[in-house]
Amino acid sequence: MPTLAQPLGRPPRVFVTRHLLPEVEGRLSELFQTKLNPADRPLSRAELTAALQSCDVLVPTVTDRIDADLLAAAGADLRLIASFGAGTDHIDLAAAAARRIMVTNTPGVFTDDTADIAMEMIIGLPRRVREGIALVRRGEWSGWTPTALLGVKLAGKTLAIVGMGRIGQAVAHRARAFGLLVAYHNRKRLPTAVEQMFGARYVETLDTLVGEADILTLHCPANPGSRHMIDARRIALMKPGACLINTARGDLVDEEALIAALDAGRLGGAGLDVYPNEPTVDPRLLQIPNVMTLPHIGSATREGRAESGHKVIANIRAWADGHRPPDQVLSSLA
Repeated sequence: MPTLAQPLGRPPRVFVTRHLLPEVEGRLSELFQTKLNPADRPLSRAELTAALQSCDVLVPTVTDRIDADLLAAAGADLRLIASFGAGTDHIDLAAAAARRIMVTNTPGVFTDDTADIAMEMIIGLPRRVREGIALVRRGEWSGWTPTALLGVKLAGKTLAIVGMGRIGQAVAHRARAFGLLVAYHNRKRLPTAVEQMFGARYVETLDTLVGEADILTLHCPANPGSRHMIDARRIALMKPGACLINTARGDLVDEEALIAALDAGRLGGAGLDVYPNEPTVDPRLLQIPNVMTLPHIGSATREGRAESGHKVIANIRAWADGHRPPDQVLSSLA
């Protein structure tokens, strides 16, 4: 069985599944034997299977489902999956470990970018920004009036954060500037000093947090235990007029239950950057005025995408030189 860290002795053959920034692709091509996807379209399963037959390193993104069957069909030379992005829920880590395939990601790069998008919806939903934009673009705005498009003041409202990792903490940091009262639920409570820094209050159960929220924002990973964590029962616990924000993963929310609550007028609105069946968005969501729908752009900044690409390169170089990559996902191969 090969050791985890041994020099490859030649430039690795790298397959990149999506079109990355030109400077990143250029550097990949300089350093490695690289095959790119200049068309920037999602690869079919057959195309992914073929790619895995002849590469040492696969560079997928979060839209590529790398499951056990796909890995079982991979060529013997595949030894590294250098994923572009922080999430790893699209990769079967146990299957990769069984095949002695190392997995890396690019953590921390998109923290501020995703927090900014979350704040855009945390501010925009209560202030009915989406409805105002639509009114103007339809040519129906008749001028200022004292009672038109009345929203809700942010200061003093409870922002409930589910998942207080890097992104959750970045949201809490921003929220303080708007006078929001931050409460959170996490698998592990943060140290007191960190709570004080963010002015954050720990809530022991998710049900209690959901019931306290004026705005509920999700920042936790997708896994079998978190699928539909916000379901019909928990939505029923939310205050009338509360808002739900999801910039994490689409599967965290039971979409049918969410649409039913919005149609019934129970919620003040929803802000969504992710969906369970991307790129398909349920057309019913598009017809609801108080729903902000974004095309998964939480990480879409030039700076973030460039840094993520260079992290991928650093991980591949370290692995090819026989060193442990800086961003190895330790649960995949210890």
